Amino acid sequence: MRGAAVWTSSKVLSGTPMPTRLLFAPQDLRTADPTIATDIYSGFFAFAGRAITTGGRSPFAFAPPSRAWGEALYGFGWLRHLRAAGTALAQANARSLVDEFVTSRLGDKRLACDTQVTARRLMSLVSQSPLILEGADHAFYQRFLRIIGQHVRELERHVRSGVPPFSQLMAAIALCYAGLCCEGLERTTRRASRYLARELDRQILPDGGHASRNPRITVDLLFDLLPLRQMFASREIDTPEALLRAVDRMLPMVRLFRHGDGTLSHFNGMGVTAADHLATLLTYDDMRSQPIHHAPHSGYERVEAGRTLLVADVGAPPPVALSTEAGAGCLSFEFSSGMQRIVVNCGMPRIAGDAIIQASRSTAAHSTASIGDASSCQMVSDKGGLAERRIAGWLLRRLGPVIVSGPEQVTAERSEREHVQSLSASHDGYQARFGLTHERRWHLSPKGDSLDGEDIFWGEGASAASREAIIRFHLAPGVRASRAQNGRVVMLVLPNREAWQFSADPIEARVEDSVFLAAPDGMRRTEQIVLTLRPSETPSVRWRFERMARTYTPGQTQEPGPELL
Repeated sequence: MRGAAVWTSSKVLSGTPMPTRLLFAPQDLRTADPTIATDIYSGFFAFAGRAITTGGRSPFAFAPPSRAWGEALYGFGWLRHLRAAGTALAQANARSLVDEFVTSRLGDKRLACDTQVTARRLMSLVSQSPLILEGADHAFYQRFLRIIGQHVRELERHVRSGVPPFSQLMAAIALCYAGLCCEGLERTTRRASRYLARELDRQILPDGGHASRNPRITVDLLFDLLPLRQMFASREIDTPEALLRAVDRMLPMVRLFRHGDGTLSHFNGMGVTAADHLATLLTYDDMRSQPIHHAPHSGYERVEAGRTLLVADVGAPPPVALSTEAGAGCLSFEFSSGMQRIVVNCGMPRIAGDAIIQASRSTAAHSTASIGDASSCQMVSDKGGLAERRIAGWLLRRLGPVIVSGPEQVTAERSEREHVQSLSASHDGYQARFGLTHERRWHLSPKGDSLDGEDIFWGEGASAASREAIIRFHLAPGVRASRAQNGRVVMLVLPNREAWQFSADPIEARVEDSVFLAAPDGMRRTEQIVLTLRPSETPSVRWRFERMARTYTPGQTQEPGPELL
């Protein structure tokens, strides 16, 4: 197999056995689109918002236009679209592309051999093996088994070399896929099961969240773990208890983030919600579990009343190695009425440059308070002196744009009195730099008709006295905002014509431009309500969102006013 070793290290484990036969293929739960198969056959490869037209050349001959595009190409998840087409042409195309990848010296070797990319490719090859092998001759079948064996050896080497935690977990999942679906890899299955149990116990928190605090990672893991659970049952091999516990905890956790419109809250790297994927995923919740409301290990709270929902981030930053996408959004929240979102965070864009991605992680991109332009967390940066840049460069190469400092003490407490649900939380993310602690309180009325809040800043010293606090409430796309009563009131009209009123005391509210970064069709311009104060002069501000007694209808001579309350 000429050149096949270009995609694997020469330092492989000689003791790892080779698969002798494929037994079955796991189910791929992710949605497939057969029209994409036509694009691929035509040489049009569109991933992560970027596209390349090959003009008859190999897609692996092109430098990836972005890392996300390269990860998608080398991960081979697009094989599911060829399988969905169900044609002999799609099968031949799949075989040709797989063979071309492993027998040529084309492509970005470093990216293709990344642990997570290699793991995703192995899972894709095993899952789509019926597509690749149908109609293939014996020689190709044997080559395919050798490809699987090479990937197994390489991933076992990565696991033993101590790659970052999430890469360890993805490698363990992929090794279990290969070990359970292939004959001759029994030792791999036993080792991989131990790796899997170890990493699930480390990374899936007792409340079901992932240690990264990223809702998207929880969803993505379930797409891989649910078929894996079924594979253990199909092989009549004892399913690791850690796997069973993880799945049972993760499904209710996903529901914690879910708004009435089916989207997930935008915290710590969550971007576009793939509604069809999420709906498919939740059908596998055998217990039709209810969302949990209190997730102290993951640092989230869900408060519901009537058709009103509040989801708040009341947690500290995740461990450094798992913080590459985490945001500085401590005490931020999202707020919705029925199927209409009102207050959101800006979210992680699906495709954007590094500057926009890093901006989406800042405190200013979240519905919480910042001190001036500073964020409550500091990410690794290549700025500063020579020594700082060297350390930052090492961290960026080894771990990526991780969080290097942030809130250390984050407290949260829930209570209920006379059917009014209350949540209070505080964090010290600004204490070291500015001598300030931020505290936020929420009170949701019994019927969900009003949300009362208060932001409090306390601290001492000249640094605290000179600082300005900026409180932002980013509005969901489609929400129209207009000031009234000299800024004491902001009227909000939702896309369904439901009207809400925002008021603040003693601060005047402003309405400014904002941007929602996690829309399926790209970034969308929207608005934000902004409150500005000096904690030394005004240590606290109270605010309220209140549903109006009737909705706004087209043709009214003016926007709904306070007289409608």
